[in-house]
Amino acid sequence: MSSRPGILTIDPILPFMREQLEQSFELHPYTTPEDLQSFAPSIRGITTGGASGVPAEIMNALPNLEVISVNGVGTDRIDLQEAKRRNIRVATTQNTLTEDVADMAVVLMMTVMRDVVNNDRFVRAGSWPHSPLPLSRSLTKKRVGIAGFGHIGQAIAKRISAFDMEIAYFNSHAKPDTPYRFEPDLKSLAEWCDVLILAVSGGARSANMINNDILTALGKDGFLINIARGTVVDENALLDALKEKRIAGAGLDVFQNEPDINPAFFSLTNTVLQAHQASATVETRTAMGNLVVNNLIAYFTDGTLLTPVV
Repeated sequence: MSSRPGILTIDPILPFMREQLEQSFELHPYTTPEDLQSFAPSIRGITTGGASGVPAEIMNALPNLEVISVNGVGTDRIDLQEAKRRNIRVATTQNTLTEDVADMAVVLMMTVMRDVVNNDRFVRAGSWPHSPLPLSRSLTKKRVGIAGFGHIGQAIAKRISAFDMEIAYFNSHAKPDTPYRFEPDLKSLAEWCDVLILAVSGGARSANMINNDILTALGKDGFLINIARGTVVDENALLDALKEKRIAGAGLDVFQNEPDINPAFFSLTNTVLQAHQASATVETRTAMGNLVVNNLIAYFTDGTLLTPVV
């Protein structure tokens, strides 16, 4: 048996991460609970993604687990209370993906409001000489509500202010150091805005916070943009609102049950859909991967984490 710490890799890791980790650790990809039993006592660390987290059955099966290094910022699929109880340290790749995720929110907003995807299909189909296209929506002077005003929400606000859009935000508490209006009631924010952008954390507190009431408040001319978590949205309510044109459209990077998302989304022309790609750039994924590795190295070198959550 290797004397090097065992690391369980729940999600696939990039080749450069594997190369760095293999210099210091014994890597074990997760396959099945049965396979895990054979090497579970040797596992002292985990790498995982924010969407995968660490299921309870895996955490419970690892008696010597000491540290979890998350390739992402989400911890809603990790039992942090249990981690604290067992003195298991948790780190994320916070502050590495803010800019790209904020960019994706703007991309989705512009793409769905200006009907870019349908226009692209129209041109490729050779339809331009033969039929007119419906008009799209202007961004300028529109009202944007941002639900969740942490680093990502504030980065979104910075970007869309360049479009001369009016901005207000919903958050667990006001941010007095920002120039934007704080709205403590989400439904009031939805009634006020033309575009509602979701940048909240996942987890039980935010589950299905975008429900039929909020979508009705957003209204037939309103657009929903989600770069947060799929769990934040009641998808049945959203699908009904999109089909019935009770909202104008949606730009979605995240879904419930991804990647096996509800196929009802596929036929909707008033949506722009992305495969959870907000942080998926070469630059950001490289920075995230390096931080995942460096958190593990730091922990097993001197017991510290560069970006601790627990």
